[in-house]
Amino acid sequence: MTGKLPSSASVALPMDGAKLHAPAADRNCAALCELLLAHAPHKGRALEIASGTGQHIAAFATALPGLSWQPSEPDAARRASIDAYVRDAGVTNVAPAIALDATADGWHGGVAPQDLIFLANLLHLIPTPAAQCLIAQAALALAPRGTLILYGPFRRAGRLTSAGDVIFDAELRAADPAIGYKDTADVITWLDRAGLAPVSIVALPANNLGIIAGKP
Repeated sequence: MTGKLPSSASVALPMDGAKLHAPAADRNCAALCELLLAHAPHKGRALEIASGTGQHIAAFATALPGLSWQPSEPDAARRASIDAYVRDAGVTNVAPAIALDATADGWHGGVAPQDLIFLANLLHLIPTPAAQCLIAQAALALAPRGTLILYGPFRRAGRLTSAGDVIFDAELRAADPAIGYKDTADVITWLDRAGLAPVSIVALPANNLGIIAGKP
């Protein structure tokens, strides 16, 4: 799913057993739960793309118990970590993590129609064609009136709006010129082309955004 990344991106540190720990996941978990409570459906099926270590999915499942959560992750070690977090949290509305590369064409055919698809902190780590493919496939995987929520750092009207974003985007592009922050205007265009209607853009801590779109 991702190519070369700087050491500052996608950090996952070993813990006890199969668990991995991403410091960033601890920092943004509460804000993401609030985002989901405000903008996600509270019943139905929910797919998290690129679930990472699993710290988020256990918290999401607790915050929104009416959703049946499906975590996904292409990396086997991270899938084991996801399942360990879910098991230790004692939540019963989360299925075992599945292997899914959401940048691959055609993946929507392997999942049931989803009422919610959530993605955190991936678009800036993949090339533009992969991001476009991910959004197009997510749109196809959504049930009618389903919701897609994208979270992460973005350019805004072509600009990076904090010193930290300037540094991180430069690190990403130095590691791989094909990746880096995506612009909100481009993302909205991709959502529209995929048949999704942008609902709102929500400002979140650490200069991140939540982009919420719906399927008619």
